[in-house]
Amino acid sequence: MMAALMPPRKESRTKLLWFAFVLSIITYIDRVCISTAAPAIRQELGLSTVQVGWMFSVFTFAYAFFEIPSGLFADIIGPRRMMTRIVIWWSAFTAATGLAWNFTVLLVTRFFFGVGEAGAFPTISRSFSRWFPRREVGNAHGVLFMGTRFGGALAPPLVVAIMTFAGWRVSFFLFGMLGVIWSVFWWKWYRDDPREHAGTTHEELQEILEGMEQEHRATIHWREFFSGNLLLICLMYFCVGYAFYFYLTWLPTYLKEARGFTTQQAGLLAGLILFAGGVATAMGGRLTDFLVRRYGLRIGRSVGVVAMPASGAILLIVASTENAMLAAALLALAAAVADLCVSACWTMCHDVAGDAAGTATGCMNTFGNLGGVISPLVVGYAVQFWGSWSTPLIVTAGVCALCGLLTLTIDPTRRLRVSERALTVGGPPRPTTLVRSDSRSLSTESHL
Repeated sequence: MMAALMPPRKESRTKLLWFAFVLSIITYIDRVCISTAAPAIRQELGLSTVQVGWMFSVFTFAYAFFEIPSGLFADIIGPRRMMTRIVIWWSAFTAATGLAWNFTVLLVTRFFFGVGEAGAFPTISRSFSRWFPRREVGNAHGVLFMGTRFGGALAPPLVVAIMTFAGWRVSFFLFGMLGVIWSVFWWKWYRDDPREHAGTTHEELQEILEGMEQEHRATIHWREFFSGNLLLICLMYFCVGYAFYFYLTWLPTYLKEARGFTTQQAGLLAGLILFAGGVATAMGGRLTDFLVRRYGLRIGRSVGVVAMPASGAILLIVASTENAMLAAALLALAAAVADLCVSACWTMCHDVAGDAAGTATGCMNTFGNLGGVISPLVVGYAVQFWGSWSTPLIVTAGVCALCGLLTLTIDPTRRLRVSERALTVGGPPRPTTLVRSDSRSLSTESHL
């Protein structure tokens, strides 16, 4: 599957996609492992249910709050330095989680873990803006977010296996080492500008520079944060995040308590459902790129207009069926259909922000994580007050329908105004020439 998604005969871009794919797996293993280890942590540290809830939520609050600053710094200092800092930081606090001896230390550790991981996806997305022609950015995001679902699916069995032999603390030490190893290879291989990379051939560089504004680094004017179009993108992704976090947090509990599966069965089914979402995310990346080439940006980035309401409709069927296996199968379908639009959402930020994609994706992902904060709370309170799992599913279905309406109102062709500064030092920007690519003229450097 991965080989089919990688650009053929484009070695540098292929390696970057592998870096992104492995990074996303490590990110979600580190993020999800605490959910699997929670019962052991709760027992050893004597935590209450409320304290466990705060243990989960404090990460998401910190992650959301620092998302925009991290995306902005990625635009300013470049993904090479920013990504290295991010991964080493979060890996250190992943390992530090295994040293926690009481609730306060655990809470502080998880907060700084969220601070460290914030900006990871905006930063890697920012690297795509320099290394991929616009026609390939959707597929690149598909590979990236396929890894997140695979990481979420791999975390439970890995944590259980490690805990069985060495305890929950060792699992955090081992997972923290993964990020450090990744960051060493990243620093050695990656360059912010593909023109500075020794492994990039002349032919590949020509393809990379097509359709990309390479002459300036750009940052978004602060007033553009109040742009109606960017706000719609953020609200749309709030809905996407709200729906996704049901699968990320409550799904095993739902399968066990509402559908009667055993703990082992619920864990396996939850992993399979996330795996189905990962496959769909990769397919969605290819789909949005194809639709853009065939029909233009407005239609190509509107996958969510159909995908999210369709996912919501499937959730309504899940809420009404009594058959446990059918409900599990439909949940996998609902997750997969919703994930078809993830790549289109992230690529919208490249469409509207160009070289300032790090800041724009940081804004969008902040709202997505706010949805991730609210979703588990709504589910918990709804089940507690009404004693029914159908109610939160119906609410999530409504959010999915709203997401489709919001996506319909977004104009990916409307660019944000940005402030730019020349990349070249001691002289004016290099002259450019126009090269024909696909259906439009694109700017590339004349020295090619």
